[in-house]
Amino acid sequence: MSHDPDAVEADRVTSAEEQQERAEHHDHESVGIFTPADDLGEPGAPFSRRNPFYIGFVGALGALLAWFLFQAVVGIGSVLLLVVVALFLAAGLNPAVEFFERRGLRRSWSVGVVIVAALGAVALFVVAIVPVITDQVASLTANVPGWLDQLQENQKVRDLNDEYGIIKKIEDYVADGDFISGLFGGALGLGLQVLSVLFNAFIVIVLTLYFLASLEITKGAFYDLAPASRRERVTKLGDRVIRNIGGYVSGAFIVASAAGVSSLVFLFAVGLGEYAVALAFVVALLDVIPMIGATIGAVIVTAIAFATDIQTGVICIIFYVVYQQVENYVIYPRVMKRSVDVPGAVTVIAALIGAALLGVVGALLAIPTAAAILLILREVVVKRQDQR
Repeated sequence: MSHDPDAVEADRVTSAEEQQERAEHHDHESVGIFTPADDLGEPGAPFSRRNPFYIGFVGALGALLAWFLFQAVVGIGSVLLLVVVALFLAAGLNPAVEFFERRGLRRSWSVGVVIVAALGAVALFVVAIVPVITDQVASLTANVPGWLDQLQENQKVRDLNDEYGIIKKIEDYVADGDFISGLFGGALGLGLQVLSVLFNAFIVIVLTLYFLASLEITKGAFYDLAPASRRERVTKLGDRVIRNIGGYVSGAFIVASAAGVSSLVFLFAVGLGEYAVALAFVVALLDVIPMIGATIGAVIVTAIAFATDIQTGVICIIFYVVYQQVENYVIYPRVMKRSVDVPGAVTVIAALIGAALLGVVGALLAIPTAAAILLILREVVVKRQDQR
């Protein structure tokens, strides 16, 4: 039986069309579409990102998100400050940990030794020094009325006191014992301030110990955020910054200790041994503050020396003028030359900006921060410009 080739080809085409129609009908049924009349048409062009409405809407959302994040950072600013201080202290203690590591101790044991030593030093200070300072502060307070009586021997001071009663008001204020609590808004305010300081100190200590124990892991986590091609260089720069911070903290402690010990010896020598420990501690504590700390400590000691004896006050002025020159040009440069390399003008500007932003803490963090910024500028920006 013969077949017409054209008829066979026509049957094959018809069969293929029927199969395609059945397949399309099945697809329409699977999605709930039954007739071609329900076709929703071709999708339009994507929404233009240059459309003013799109730009304004997305820009407004970005601005609102930025404002929300800014408010969140401001709201937790005090917590972030504690974290920064703890990281700063951990970096400062890290050189001691590395010292024991170079002697063969494992990192965990080295951290344990440093933590025990640091806590032991704090405990020793609280047990041995705080009671002495408290007694000497009480003695200073008790002697203030006598010093005020001595001021009345001056004719100009006596005339001002007769007209305004300044000496009498100061004497009554000090004698009542309310001058300290009044600074904090009364007894309740003083108690709340003390509790707040103790709580913040506890948080800083805990965070410092945690960061010190996990410093290598923390550094590694931050370094891993850098691209793989630049990770080695970022690691080296980061390690240098941390070493500089540690060297600065250690150096500041050495310089402050030198100021405190020298003041202690001097005060015993000039006959102010009754207040020597308290005043030397004040000098050492204030000497940590860049630029103005040492001057403030010297002014406090000199004022008390003048209140006891004019000749002793003059000797104090001479001593602290000479000592500050020695500290500024001999002690400080030799101690800090291996940790921070910051020009004098940059040091002053950084300390002023840090103090304006964060007060005393900002002034303390300003110099190592400036040193880190200068290091990055020298190693990254300047070298990149030299290659062009």
